[in-house]
Amino acid sequence: MTALDLTIDARRLVTELVTLAMISEPVEPTSDGVAVTRVVFTPTDLKAREFVEQLAEEAGLAIRRDPVGNTFFRWQGSDPTFAPIATGSHIDAIPNAGMYDGTVGVLGAIEAIRALRTTGFQPRRSIDVILFTSEEPTRFGIGCLGSRVLSGTLSAAAARTLRDADSRTLDEVRFAADFAGELDEARLTPGAYASFVELHIEQGPLLEQAGIRIGIVTAIAAPASWRITITGEGGHAGAMLMPVRHDALVAAAEIIQAIEAAALRTNTIDTVATVGMCDVFPGAVNSVPSRVRLSLDVRDTSETRRNTVLDEISSACTEVAKRRGVSITHEVLNADAPATSSPALIHAIEEACTAESIEHRKMVSRAYHDSLFMARIVPMAMIFIPCRNGVSHRPNEYASPEDIARGVAVLARTLASLSLS
Repeated sequence: MTALDLTIDARRLVTELVTLAMISEPVEPTSDGVAVTRVVFTPTDLKAREFVEQLAEEAGLAIRRDPVGNTFFRWQGSDPTFAPIATGSHIDAIPNAGMYDGTVGVLGAIEAIRALRTTGFQPRRSIDVILFTSEEPTRFGIGCLGSRVLSGTLSAAAARTLRDADSRTLDEVRFAADFAGELDEARLTPGAYASFVELHIEQGPLLEQAGIRIGIVTAIAAPASWRITITGEGGHAGAMLMPVRHDALVAAAEIIQAIEAAALRTNTIDTVATVGMCDVFPGAVNSVPSRVRLSLDVRDTSETRRNTVLDEISSACTEVAKRRGVSITHEVLNADAPATSSPALIHAIEEACTAESIEHRKMVSRAYHDSLFMARIVPMAMIFIPCRNGVSHRPNEYASPEDIARGVAVLARTLASLSLS
């Protein structure tokens, strides 16, 4: 590890995080934290991007934007023959979210570079801070849009079919936001970067509960998402007798229980399954439900184990449909592969923690991030910092200035080491 006398300006960084949080759509007033709504390619998002670009320009970084809106801030290295390294995250926010998710990884990365510059450090490899487009699925119904396109996980042709709630295509809204060019041009080739490290709040309670200040992510669980449709027979709640009913909602209830049971049967905490949406038709108090649509999200660090759970759910659907005389179909929305962090990058982060005298632990990320898709084309790892009570995606999401500063210091030392390798 390079000897560095680092100083992280936590007060400046927190001020910048608060300023960014104020760039938001109107939200319900709250006395518990700062509520943020910032949807990709809206005027609010573009204003927030301008603020981040201003900070990057003041830090002496060169700015480049790709056709899907990913924005790159580069600290030029001394040897252009070496592949650059990268860090970064996102600044978009779901409705009524908090102010730290993603933003710590973008503004914190800029602060890491400022701190390294102050020491007189000069990287051999160039260092890019990437502001990824639309990590949240709010507008187009798909998460990590920018990193999916960047990594080639989502083809340009598939991306062009995406539409928002107003039926506007991705091309329409990105062109209106002045992100021009063909989407194919956004794709990076393997080897474009030598490594990628993302700083992020944990979005879980484990670090705080253990009193540990840094988490080093060894693997990222990935979701498989289905839309399940149960079609039965509706009718009058009083006139349709119980022995002859084909109630879609009762069948759905059995399916939901089967989903929970399939996840529990793996006997590992790394398997999780969630039904987060249940749309009942016709939705009247005195009408037997004739159709139900369920959302299914199954995640695991093992793709094989996750797929076994999905197979069990599919078998349960077949059995319930036959026994209850209903039709059950499912549509696969996505089935992303999990990602494993690079052992070399894990070691580099461990060395950075040791240099900063910060206690750390290895852990799994059960939420997915842009790093999941960057791992398809570049060695990847993540640095987690604690967040209060594990809360995220809510206004009371909170990370302390001290923990943010520790995370930035570890990131800075990691980038310094990787930039010289």
